[in-house]
Order: sequence, then structure tokens, then C-alpha cells
Amino acid sequence: MTSLQPNQTAESGPLSGLVVVDASSTLPGAQVSQFLADCGAEVIMVEPPGGSMVRQMPGWPALLRGKKSVTLDLRTDEGRDRLRALLVGADVFVHTLRPTTAERIGLTADALSEKYPRLVTAHITGWGSDSPWRDYKGWEGLVYAKTGAMWSKRQLTLRPGPAMVTAPYASWGASQAAVHGVLAALLDREVSGRGQVVESDLVRGLGALEVYNWFYELVLHRYPGAFTPMDVAYDENGVPQAYLIYALLIAATKDGTWMQFAQTAPRLMQAWLIELGLAPELADKKWEGFPMLPTAELREEWWTKMLERVQDRTFEEWQATFERNPDVSAEIFRSPEGSFEHPQTVFEKRVEVIDQPGLGPVTQASTLVHTDAGPLSKIRPAPAAGADDEFLDTLITAASAKRATAPAGDAGAGLPLYGVTILEFGSMFAGPYGTAVLTDLGARVIHVEPLEGDGIRSLVAFPEAGGAKVMQGKESLAVDVSSAEGLAIIHALVTDVDLVVQCFRGDSAARLGVGEAELKALNPNLVYLNAPGYGTTGPYAARPAYAPSIDAAAGISATDGGGVEAPADMREAKLRAATLHAAGAVNCAQADGIAALGVGTGLLLGLYAKRRGVEMPGMTTTMLASAQQSMIALNTQYDGRPNIDHVDTEFYGLHALYRLYRAADGWVFLAAPYEHEWAALVTALAPYVDLASDERFADQNGRRANDAQLVEVLSHVFGRRGKLDWESELTAQNVGCVEVAEENMEWKMQSDEFFDAGYAVEAVSPIFDEHRRLAPITRFSRSQTKADAGCTLGQHTTAILQSVGYDEAAIADLVERSIVGV
Repeated sequence: MTSLQPNQTAESGPLSGLVVVDASSTLPGAQVSQFLADCGAEVIMVEPPGGSMVRQMPGWPALLRGKKSVTLDLRTDEGRDRLRALLVGADVFVHTLRPTTAERIGLTADALSEKYPRLVTAHITGWGSDSPWRDYKGWEGLVYAKTGAMWSKRQLTLRPGPAMVTAPYASWGASQAAVHGVLAALLDREVSGRGQVVESDLVRGLGALEVYNWFYELVLHRYPGAFTPMDVAYDENGVPQAYLIYALLIAATKDGTWMQFAQTAPRLMQAWLIELGLAPELADKKWEGFPMLPTAELREEWWTKMLERVQDRTFEEWQATFERNPDVSAEIFRSPEGSFEHPQTVFEKRVEVIDQPGLGPVTQASTLVHTDAGPLSKIRPAPAAGADDEFLDTLITAASAKRATAPAGDAGAGLPLYGVTILEFGSMFAGPYGTAVLTDLGARVIHVEPLEGDGIRSLVAFPEAGGAKVMQGKESLAVDVSSAEGLAIIHALVTDVDLVVQCFRGDSAARLGVGEAELKALNPNLVYLNAPGYGTTGPYAARPAYAPSIDAAAGISATDGGGVEAPADMREAKLRAATLHAAGAVNCAQADGIAALGVGTGLLLGLYAKRRGVEMPGMTTTMLASAQQSMIALNTQYDGRPNIDHVDTEFYGLHALYRLYRAADGWVFLAAPYEHEWAALVTALAPYVDLASDERFADQNGRRANDAQLVEVLSHVFGRRGKLDWESELTAQNVGCVEVAEENMEWKMQSDEFFDAGYAVEAVSPIFDEHRRLAPITRFSRSQTKADAGCTLGQHTTAILQSVGYDEAAIADLVERSIVGV
């Protein structure tokens, strides 16, 4: 058994020996092979002449790190033949071709299975291979528009209509879903001897990041009139109407530093009001019912008081406050690059500076998962395009020598994680949803929760609506772990589980008796993952982690919110606060979901490494590190880095060719930013405007210099027809353009349109009966998936206790003494 030891850099990594061929050209594909390279796999990147499109991304040195690069023109027979020769000896193949292109060049699941029976292929698309939109361009903006994400985040701006969403949420979701599929398929291959194709797409990847509004929307539409909906935090005048605005206050200091507070518990809110000097004012009957104030005038008046009190102190003075008063804390709104200066990030050494030939020092995020030994492998620079062309024949020869055949007979088509049991200690979403997605792949997950229930269950007024998504497919064990008898139940259970994940702050797990050392003493074969908000040790380890705080700390809010400049006056402070709230606290896409998928990845990596004889003590992934990893295309830093496009002040888009436009009956989103896409757009719009002869737009430099004029021209054109007319006409001509849904994403994805397209499936819940839930985010050509509903508190306590030897009398006694709940 190989073990990564403390104070020892892992030179090879847990996936050493695996050969990966990466022919992808988009961000999620690059993120998949980056993760595999970070874990020690040998990644051979297949680039077209002139280099991959990934090299046009600012973060390319980090995305391509540690890989080899060969040049193959897959438009030619020779290029495709040489790719096929490489695949003979590969373990994993990653590509992002649109489905029709993959079919045309013979990369279907059947063809790959026949020619390379042990190959695991990750196929990542924008819309999925069997969707009615399968051949649409895979730009994230198009997915955000059509799914309703731009509507969910409409309060990024106070103007009417949808708002541009900028952060690469969907790419992260699709990449992690693909990684889950690759690792699960490799685990299956250990048993069956056969590979298969795993699929992920941006739509399902984005849907995975949503926390609880799916069931909030379900309740609102199933029981109209029973509840008063409040799907936006601010009214049409920008005044708070959600009481959480006070607990999650966003405010600027005297010297213009924006901070995200998170005083969500009652005692923390009380401490917060005392610190601000506002607690005595609540004795005035005027504020009766706080924080549920009845009028917009009162809500704005109290909001103004809080903003002014924060603004009374400088950032340094607030830092001294946090040191003095541990019940009050805040995160700075950092840029993606500035997130690397976070004290916890610095403490954990999760940033590395790599000398990149031709560029110099490149500052970039470390590996997603760390162990007691630190990063999973030694990070190496990215290759130049075609750097390994001279070794291509050698690589092909090595691949041919490695050729392997699958065993005779048919391989099973069961659930890839069938027989795997996970014991989970965690609450809310960031950790627990990472195991929920693994139940779709067949894992058994026992969710350990207190007798009063996981707090996420009560986040929405309707019973269980808050926790329905995170509990999907799980078994609930309600037990008081802090009691000796409750801990004994856990210790009895752990002898028969494969994986444990804990999401507590700091060293809480060890103090409760469920730390790695304690549980591995009972089950040496256990794989243990720490998944806290910040870390198990370090300056922020004991702090609670909330999604808005992590979004602020990692630079996600600054990216989606268009920056964090100091406000000029109180009016601007209020407008920017509303924008930053929409950027970081609207839960259709934020750090909770980002971190959850990283947890799923960490668990599968640990399990596969264990099966390969590699131990990874102290395996840890955190909310903050996952959020930073999701931003790797934007937070990588070096001299001469290309400019990063930022959203305009009204949140229409990045520029004229990646932007929202009004149609005759709503909105469309146009995505044609690359030079090679201009000709198709010109041809498609020729019946309406002569762009070809307009010298202002003759080349990319001219289009950028005259961006405002191009916006004006295109605005006039798009306003002449309906949104679905434009979608139909332009997509038929290979131009990226879709209607913008004017419904919240969580409801839009439950609609008949998305259900019929396969993005939602039916499940049966003890609370919601038959309902629609998000479809499994990873799909397999041979293995199966399932889509179960959530469970109620303590629903499985009796059965679980019986499985470890407790009889009816003993269970009744434990219930009577409030040791367990059923």
C-alpha cells in the first residue's frame, strides 16, 4: 500500500500510470484533464494546427499544466487515424465535440466500445447528446439564457429584464460531473474489465449548483395562493424586502472596502446589532417585528442605519473588531486574483507560482484536493502547442504496446457505485449534496443528523422543501452523536462503510469522536474526506462558511457583479449592495453547489486511489478552495495576461457579440464572440442588415473599437422579430442565439419543455409524492443511474440500528431517552 506522507511532496499522484488523451477545446473539457493531470495521470493533449482554443483563455497556463501536447488535424483522415492510434493504449479520452460532429467522425459510444473496449470516454457538451438542442452552440451564456439563470439573477441590475451572468458556473458543473463519471467508470472497469462513454453537459451541470429553490418553486406552483412568493430580495425600487438582507448585510467601509457579513444565527444577529449600537433602538415600537418589517419605508430606514454604521469605520478598524468580537465576522469582496491573498489560502499553501517558459512566473491555484502531504502532485508548467510532436510516433508505439482487450462475454450494466456505502457527517448543502449526486450512481449514503434535523430541512416554510434536493437517495439516521451511546452507534456502523465525509468546522469531528484517526482505528480500509468551509486548521478553520461569504472571498461575486469599486455616496452603496447580493446570494448558482461537486470528486478519487493501493491521509477539499478552483480560468496571473472581458454597467453582456438583445416579444442572447463565427452571423443576418460591407466591422479589432455602434445596429435588427423566430433561424445557420427564459431557472427546468428534453425526471417523495427532480448529472453508455427522491428525518433510523444488532426493545429505549429519533 502506497501512502502520501506528511511533509512529502507527491511527485506522481494517485492516478499515476493512467493515460489520458484530451481532444477538448472548451473550458469544462480542459478542467477535466487538468484535474486528472493534477492527480498524476499522463495527459496527452491533442491540439489542432495553431493550438487549442483553450489557449485563448486568460487562464490557459493553469488549465493546460502538466500535460503533453501533440498537433493533429482531426479534419483530415490522417489526423483522425493518428488519434485512433493514440486511443489504443489510453485509459481515458476527453472530448467536447458537438454530437453530430462526434458521430460524423466515428466517435460514438458503440464505435468506441468496439475499437477500444477498455477506454473510458468523457464526452462533454453544451446541451447533451439527446436533447432537442443537441446541436446548438455550447456557450455558457446561451445555457444561462435558455434555462432562466439570467432571469433568476435579474437583480444584478435594477433595469427591467434579465441580466448577464458571467461567472463560469456551468463549466464547473459539467466538468465535475464528467470527473465523477470518469472515476465511477474506472471503478466499474476494475470489476467488469470494460470501459464506456460518460456524458455531462452544461445544462445539468448548472442545475446541480442550485440549492433549494427547485422545491420552493414546486410548492408555489403546486399550491397557488397558499404562500406569498418572494423570489427577489429587493423590490422594484431597490429596497430590501427579504429579512435576510440584514443578516447577510453587504456594506462598504469608510475607506471603500466591500464586506459580506453573515450573522445568520439569532445570537450572531444580536451580537451584530450590539456591535453596531443598534440593539437599544429595537425597544422602540416603531421597529416591532424586526427583522420582518411591514413597510418598504421602514425596511429602507433600518437598512440605511446599518450601512451607515458599517461606513463609520475603516477596514482596519473592522479587522480589529473581528479580532475583539468573535461573534461578528465578514469576508472581503475580493477579485478572483485577490482571493489568493485570503489568509486561509495562504496558510494552506493552496497557491503555487510556476515558471512558465515564455511567460515567466505564473501564479495559480494548487490542486483541488490536498492531503497531509499537501497538493496531490508536483505542478508542472503547461506545454507549448505541439511541444511533443517529435515524440508522437513514440507515444503511438507505446499506446500500441499497451493495447488491451476486454474479457469475453457481456459486461454488467448495473449502477457503477453499487455496493459502496458512505457515512456522512454534515449539514446544509455544500458537503451533503456532494454525496447526493453519488446516490444517483448507486452509492448508499447514510446521512447522520441531529434529533431536531439538519437545518436545511427548515430553510423553506413548507415542510422539508429546503432539504428535499440534498436528501435525494439518502438514508436518514437521527442520532445524538455527542452522547456516548450515540457515538457507539456510529462506531458500530463505521466498520462496514467504505467512505466517510465530515463537513464540520475545524477539529470538531475529532472532538466528537468521529475524526479520521478514531474511525480508521475501527476500519483501516476506510477512505476519509474532510470537507469543511475553510479548513481543519488555520486562521479561518473555526469560522462558519456561508455561500455568499465564500462567493465574496473567491472572487465569484466580483465577477458576476461587475467589480467591487468603492461607492461614491449612499445611493451608489445601496445599488451596488443589491447587485453584489444577486451576484453571490441568489442560489441558482453559487459556492454551495460548486463546493458540493468538489466533495463528490474528492470521495470518488479517494475510493479509486484506495482500490489502486494508494492511501491519502488527511484528504481535504474545502468550499473556499473549490470556489477558487472553479475560477481558474480567471484567477491565474502572469505578466502580459490577456484582458478579461467584463460585463457592461447595465448587465447586457460583455460586448456586442456576447450580449442580451430585445426581441419583438422578449429577449434573445447572442453568442458569436470568436473571429471564425463572424462570417456565419453576417450571412445569417444578410436579409436584415448588410454587415459585410460596413468597414467599421471589417475585422475583430474594428468590431471591438466600434462596439457601441455594432450594438446599435444589432439592437435594431433583433427588435424586428420574435425571440423564438430568431432562435430557430439563427441556430439553423450555426449561429449561437436563443430565447431568454423569463422564469426562474428552478421552475423553468421543471417545465414540460425541459422534462421532455430529459433534464428533469420523475421521482416519488414521502412529502411531495410524485414530482420532477433534476436528472442525474452524469450519464453512462453502459452503466445505469437512478433518480430517487428525498427522505424524512429519521426515516431509516430503525432499519440502520437493526442492521448493526439493535433489537426492538433496545431501539425503543434509545428513542425514549432521546439518543435516536425515528
